[in-house]
Amino acid sequence: MILLHRGHEHGGRMAHLVDELDLPDHAFYAWDARGHGRSPGRRGDAPSFAALVRDLDVFVKHLAEVDGVPVEDVALVAQSVGAVIGAAWVHDHAPSVRALVLAAPAFRVKLYVPLARPGLALLRSVVGRFFVTSYVRSSWLTHDPARARSYDTDPLVTRPISVDLLLDLADAGDRLVADARAISAPTMVLLSGSDAVVEHGPQHAFFVALGSATRERHVLPGFFHDTLGERDRAPVVERVRAFLLDRFAAPVEVRSRVEDHRCSHTRDEAEALATPVPTTSLAGLRWAAVRLALRLGGWFSEGLALGHRTGFDSGASLDYVYRDEARGLGPVGRLVDREDRERVGWGKSRHREGPPVVVNGLLIWGVK
Repeated sequence: MILLHRGHEHGGRMAHLVDELDLPDHAFYAWDARGHGRSPGRRGDAPSFAALVRDLDVFVKHLAEVDGVPVEDVALVAQSVGAVIGAAWVHDHAPSVRALVLAAPAFRVKLYVPLARPGLALLRSVVGRFFVTSYVRSSWLTHDPARARSYDTDPLVTRPISVDLLLDLADAGDRLVADARAISAPTMVLLSGSDAVVEHGPQHAFFVALGSATRERHVLPGFFHDTLGERDRAPVVERVRAFLLDRFAAPVEVRSRVEDHRCSHTRDEAEALATPVPTTSLAGLRWAAVRLALRLGGWFSEGLALGHRTGFDSGASLDYVYRDEARGLGPVGRLVDREDRERVGWGKSRHREGPPVVVNGLLIWGVK
């Protein structure tokens, strides 16, 4: 069992579940996420949300290497931000985990200030990285007085969170809800009925879209955000226990991918992408504008002209990008050419350091 704590907290605040779940034949592990608890890093910060997901992947692989715990024998019990990290790991890395229990997943945090998310993004672009202090009080988390007091006095609780991580979390939540069908692991979702911290809508949408054959959803009336730390949590913990025992008693659920090219969420996405958009729709007009801009740009930019002649994914276009030199008709042409080469795809391809190196038979380029 891997326990993943909510945002601002640390693994120790999940420790009560070891006794309460009453699973003496199972080993329990918990972590302090990067920048939280006793883990290193700037408090409330990480290079990105994806870095936290990679950290979890490394953590699970470490357990397999050191303690011999195969991923097929891993179950995640996660709260709030930890639930988003766990769901993202299962989505992005597709491990064959035994079960996934998500309590009050923070797919969308309630930001009570109108237009807070675009406002934070705008401010970040102006002033750079900064930190936001959590508005959440312990009385918003749980009806349990002792647990609320421990939250207020715990020196390892971290109130600030970097705006970069907050915005990354929001983007990750949107992505997971939109692509939940890709998750096939047995999943239980717990929703706190009186949650003042995160929104219910994305949680329901995530559950409805799940690709899991085995799934449960429980709405808990009156519960605050700290679902597994609420005063009346005993019946809920018992539900979680029963779900986990059922999953460990059954064979690991691994969905066959043999027919995915005929019937799957990725086939549906491919069909949607291949469907022409009406020329008079907003999307149709947008793509018409893009095509026009590319044609006009080809009159001025040498790189765009080369793309039109040989293909934008051709070897000639790639060689041109590697030259890292803006060429075009006058200052305007060179500006257009430079902007084209700074696009994300070309930019990442261009930034290479030194000659290639052969490692275990693979040709590796150093990347800036």
